[in-house]
Amino acid sequence: MTIRFRQGKTFYRIFLPILVLGVALASGLGSYIYMTTTHSVIDRLAAGKLSFVSQSKNTLEQSIRTIEYAFTTYSTTSSFREAVSQPISEQSFQEFRSVNSQLNYIATMGMDGAEYTLISLQQRWQIASGKLTQLSDEELRRLQDDYIGGRRTGLFWMPTQDGLRLVHTLPAFSIAKTAVALSDLPKASLDRMLATREDSPLLILNSEGTPLYEPRPLGLDAAAVRLLAGEAAKGTSGVVTLTDSSGRRTQAAYVRSDYNSWVYATPLRPQETAQALRPALYGLILMGALIAGLIVVVAYFIAYYFANSIRRIQVRLPRSAGAQAADAPAKDEIDWIVRSIDHLLVEKQSLESLLETELPKLETQLLLNLFRGRMEADELAHQLRRFGYRLSPECRYAVMLIQLDSYGSRGAADKDMLLLAASRLVEELVPRERRLLPIVLNEGTQATVFTFDGWTDEEIQRCLQQAAKQAIVGARERLGVSISVGFSRIYRDLAGGSREAVEMGKQALHQRLHLGKESIIFYEDVAEVVSGPVLLRYPAQLENILFDAIRLGDEQAAAAALYPFLAEWMKTSKNSTDFEVMLVRFVHDLIQLEQLLGIQVLLAPDNESLYQRVLQIRNPEEIERILMEGAVLPMARSMKQKTNEQFRSLSDRIAAIVRSEYDRELSLESIADRLHYNPNYLSSIFRKEYGITFSEFLMNYRLETAKKWLAETELPVKEIAERLQYQNPQNFIRSFRKKENMTPGAYRKERRGA
Repeated sequence: MTIRFRQGKTFYRIFLPILVLGVALASGLGSYIYMTTTHSVIDRLAAGKLSFVSQSKNTLEQSIRTIEYAFTTYSTTSSFREAVSQPISEQSFQEFRSVNSQLNYIATMGMDGAEYTLISLQQRWQIASGKLTQLSDEELRRLQDDYIGGRRTGLFWMPTQDGLRLVHTLPAFSIAKTAVALSDLPKASLDRMLATREDSPLLILNSEGTPLYEPRPLGLDAAAVRLLAGEAAKGTSGVVTLTDSSGRRTQAAYVRSDYNSWVYATPLRPQETAQALRPALYGLILMGALIAGLIVVVAYFIAYYFANSIRRIQVRLPRSAGAQAADAPAKDEIDWIVRSIDHLLVEKQSLESLLETELPKLETQLLLNLFRGRMEADELAHQLRRFGYRLSPECRYAVMLIQLDSYGSRGAADKDMLLLAASRLVEELVPRERRLLPIVLNEGTQATVFTFDGWTDEEIQRCLQQAAKQAIVGARERLGVSISVGFSRIYRDLAGGSREAVEMGKQALHQRLHLGKESIIFYEDVAEVVSGPVLLRYPAQLENILFDAIRLGDEQAAAAALYPFLAEWMKTSKNSTDFEVMLVRFVHDLIQLEQLLGIQVLLAPDNESLYQRVLQIRNPEEIERILMEGAVLPMARSMKQKTNEQFRSLSDRIAAIVRSEYDRELSLESIADRLHYNPNYLSSIFRKEYGITFSEFLMNYRLETAKKWLAETELPVKEIAERLQYQNPQNFIRSFRKKENMTPGAYRKERRGA
């Protein structure tokens, strides 16, 4: 038979993920390299821009310093003071020559092409470019307004139509200014000095953020310029991202001068970054293409290798195991192989599950028959060998019984599940060679037969004690419940003695009523208990305390009285018969109390099984819980409700009498005689229900009635006081003022005014 190896789903399931993963990794690596290169190029361009800006700043700042220093020095000389204080005209050749020579000297120190002017404010003359001009009043006033009036500094730069102008009011260190020196730097000279390139136009801002120099438009609006000035104020140099009013983002490199706080900036144009990145981008595209081709080749060979191996496995599997497979193997090789293996596993598991489900059931039934005395010795030995037990004739046995003390956070409905969990717990704790299968004996008990071959009595007792302790701790920690453990005597005849051993274990567990929860009880320790005539010592006094709390409807007192009553009761019960007799008597007394009080709790349809529920339990905590929740607390609540209803009815009758007879002589004693109750008793229940005394209630009602009469009638205050049983009108006025913070007359005026 020839099999054609076509490329099935397995090939593409391997090829495509490797291809996608490889391409994704190559793309990620390329993107990372591109981003890293981009940042590096931008940093390099920014560094170059910063170097250019810093160099331009130093060049221009040197000339500015020189000009400012020259005029400052000249203003401190005596020749300056003499020149600006003398009138100069066309005839004053010597004075004109002195001033012009000084300006020419300053020109040699400053920038080429700059024009320097000295103006005397006292004598109204101006010398500029070798020319003398006399100033008019209007020109002098304009100079004062433009360069001196309102200025905080005597030295400042300002932009002009053709460049920059230095304005220096002289003398430099005097408040009284007598002259003005002007230095005009032409834009052409600035361009030559700063050597601005087409790709690096320079912007200069003064300390206030006003543009001083901009050789050509940079595309930055007023908002972007303000942002640049604000960012530059935070540092001496750097690169900032600017956003103009239209939302367009631009990066710019700047340097701030420490001398005059001018800001020199130039933009970083995207074209420069793109041009610098173009070689790197071409290289990355070429590298990505090569890596992608390599990934395709590697993915193909890896997929082919694994797919071919899987097809060889597919050929070797029997066709009949392929879950009704077709004559030829399916194109989806993995699915075909999985279905084939699943078919084999299902057949195997079905056989194993059949054995696993049947054997425990058969073994459990064997042990139930053993505990019921229905097994012959020969049949028992045969069945035990069938289940893998090898017991010698000298082997001895003991039965361990487990019963639940409490259900923890679970309810009684989970009892069967908890007993089954206890069986599994014993199965884990005790090795198989030392026991038979643990089983649930009935709805309240779990049973395990221990086997001991060649053990002494002391060793057996120690082993049983340790197993019981481990079971109690395991149930508490893993199941969240408490259990008690009872042991039978050690016996040899497994077939004939197991039934009696179970009864021994039950009798041992009866004694946990006295020992409490999580008890470990051996039958030998309780076998000598005398079970003669029952001499009951019923705790009647404690029962009376409990019943008094129920009569008063006091749930807390009733709950507190139940525990000592049960403790005394269980202490005096020597055996299970004593316990059952006392329990019947107590429930009977509860029913009599219920009938006497006229309530219905124990005799309610949903509580008829209280006898059976309690008699089936041997756990003290569970008995206390059932009696507390099923009888004591419900009866106390019923009495409390009934008492409250009686109190409310009496209080309402007293209040009704007050509302109907408020204008008569009333007292709590007269009402008590009428209702046949003690006055003190009525006073206490009225205060309990209404929160105030009877006298306060009567006075409040009468004052409310007085307020109504004052607002709606014309009755005099004296007559109102008499109708409301006040012997003295002044007493009525004082009571009214105390409650309403005003006299009756004031109240009537206020209500009538409203």
